[in-house]
Amino acid sequence: MAYRRNQVDDLVVVVPGIMGSRLADADGREVWGPSGEALLRGIRTLGGSLKGLALPRGVLDGHPGDGVRPVGVMRDVHGLPGLSPLVAGYTDLLGWLRRHFTLDCRQSGDDPRTPANLIAFAYDWRLSCRYNAERLGERVREELGRWRDAGHPDAKVVFVCHSMGGLVARQYVELGGGAEITRRVVTLGTPYRGSLDALLYLVNGLRVSELRGGLARLIPLNLSDFARSLPSLHQLSPDYACLDGVPGQTGLRYAREVTGLPGLDAELLGDAEKFHSDLRESRAGAAYGVEYAPVSGVLQPTPTTAVVDGEGVLTPLLTIGGADEGGDGRVPRLSSAHVGAGRPAYTPWEQHGSLQNNPAVREGLSGWLAGAPAYHRGPGDETTALGVRVPDVVAEGEPCEVAVTAARDVPGYAELAVGVRVDGEDGVRRLQNLDGGRYVTALTGLTPGVHRLEVGAGSRPERTATALVLVVSCE
Repeated sequence: MAYRRNQVDDLVVVVPGIMGSRLADADGREVWGPSGEALLRGIRTLGGSLKGLALPRGVLDGHPGDGVRPVGVMRDVHGLPGLSPLVAGYTDLLGWLRRHFTLDCRQSGDDPRTPANLIAFAYDWRLSCRYNAERLGERVREELGRWRDAGHPDAKVVFVCHSMGGLVARQYVELGGGAEITRRVVTLGTPYRGSLDALLYLVNGLRVSELRGGLARLIPLNLSDFARSLPSLHQLSPDYACLDGVPGQTGLRYAREVTGLPGLDAELLGDAEKFHSDLRESRAGAAYGVEYAPVSGVLQPTPTTAVVDGEGVLTPLLTIGGADEGGDGRVPRLSSAHVGAGRPAYTPWEQHGSLQNNPAVREGLSGWLAGAPAYHRGPGDETTALGVRVPDVVAEGEPCEVAVTAARDVPGYAELAVGVRVDGEDGVRRLQNLDGGRYVTALTGLTPGVHRLEVGAGSRPERTATALVLVVSCE
């Protein structure tokens, strides 16, 4: 199908989230890069290679000198149970950008000096956001110089960032000298105030015994030490008071105020506090008129605070101060929706790992890149917004439970026809109505591999949320 491409003269840089870049060792062997079917095949053996990527103490904003380097962004579904959510990858987003806008990237075999205005920036996501912001700055200055010399002297940079990629870009813009050449920073589910998920990984670790059914046998991974060595994961931990039940304390406390929590590197946690504080205090973006356009997934059940038990284990809660503010399933709305001076947050009801492919988000991108009218999902839009909960991973032969909730302010919330479409199949599987706006079904017969579950109460694609589930073979 032919598309009339909308004119974009700026340099567009796509920055993926944590674990969203492929890594190779000094000999060129890929040490992180399984996606799609490769993720299924390698899930049981990844522990060894990832443990070898653990960082020594004291790296902070440096590089460990181990020869590991980024070699490209993740193309398809990727993630790792107990360490990161499943994310849909970036091939589809990059293809959509090329089809709909005058954006072109270098192809394999092209001279690396060929001007291009669509860049996918891969980076070593183990390392601190400051380190990667420096690498981003080097790449942007080089690419923008080529693009301006090719006949676009007024071009600036527009960043399209997923998750932690937004923190890398913001560090470059605010504190790395990038504000003067940046026009806009679009962020999809970026945890500007951190994510409780990161703190749960650091403190609780991956407890194999807690995996359900046959998964403890099928996924014999324990990557706790690897995760705890990463400056990046500490920088993703909450920069807001999120812990309750602290002995001798009342109300919510910051993680840095609580002693005795296992798994936290005090030096890295303190440095993460300074990282967020420095970004909040910067005025560079505002001084140069940089616009931040945050996309904040909403209505999905999202861990936001946690209760500390007597042994320092954290039990996540979906509420803060008794209120369920929702989020995208991984990043609370209070974290992804507020950054600097810019547009109000764009609020699709979508899962974190699928924000970059959501049709409504892409309507928004049309406005941010080329000035076309943006589709805004918010109060007053005639959609049936649903919260969706699906496990990241299940064992072959075990049911995959899909649980859906409709808010009470949704018209007819207790009598909806909620359905799920698996992998784009023609038929829709209806969910059982449990009353009170709750709907559920157990999907059976899912084959080993990654499956995309589109959940909604209507037939229009922008009315669905896309959840991802990995089915692991029992063989």
